[in-house]
Amino acid sequence: MTQNAAFSEMPLPLFNGDEALQSPALPRAKLPSYIRDHRKRLRQRFLEGGAGAMPDYELLELVLFRAIPRQDVKPLARSLLDRFGDFNGVLSSDPHSLAQVSGVGEAVICELKIIEAAAHRLARSRILQRHVISSWTQVIDYCHTTMAHRETEQFRIFYLDRKNVLIADEEQARGTVDHVPVYPREVVKRALQLNASALILIHNHPSGDPTPSAEDIDMTRQVQAACDALGITLHDHIIIGKSCEMSFQAEGHL
Repeated sequence: MTQNAAFSEMPLPLFNGDEALQSPALPRAKLPSYIRDHRKRLRQRFLEGGAGAMPDYELLELVLFRAIPRQDVKPLARSLLDRFGDFNGVLSSDPHSLAQVSGVGEAVICELKIIEAAAHRLARSRILQRHVISSWTQVIDYCHTTMAHRETEQFRIFYLDRKNVLIADEEQARGTVDHVPVYPREVVKRALQLNASALILIHNHPSGDPTPSAEDIDMTRQVQAACDALGITLHDHIIIGKSCEMSFQAEGHL
């Protein structure tokens, strides 16, 4: 992985005190006050106002503080945002792409991926074992959190019981930047294994435009035909873009 001396990584600190770490290269007494004071101000502002009080680059700095405890991380935060667009884009980027940014090593990647995993798990907990239709906002939020910034297409399925409670959220396939293979037979086979009564299909468009392609529409009709033959309800197919989504049900495709 690419490593820049300006952002040398150190063992991650616990709880307090990344500034309390001792380093032969930079003893505590010589820690520049602008770094110490800047970190203190950012942390205080976050504690008082939450994430809403901070722009993306400052929130990213807070994450980077633990991975790079004794240097100014603002330039690296800016570089990451320039490369990946926004805070969510940085967190969602794959490790190989992150490693191409000068100054990013294993500790930075680990911190970013921990935050991403926590966000996914929190969003998923808000919909699992819940009535999906009445929790639609949380469903859409979860889909955007997990899929909107992916660089390749992912196809996942929500399996529901007869009361429309989510019983399984599974990735069915991964593809390229503009295509993901989907096999209707495998979709309904898995539904039968789970004793699911209904499905919701979800996939993302890395281009950011959720407009369905002719192939998307044709595949959805094939899945619907397979579901109809077995008495399974296909509630919707949602395409996730960068900042919006498209519902086949709402657009009259189902």
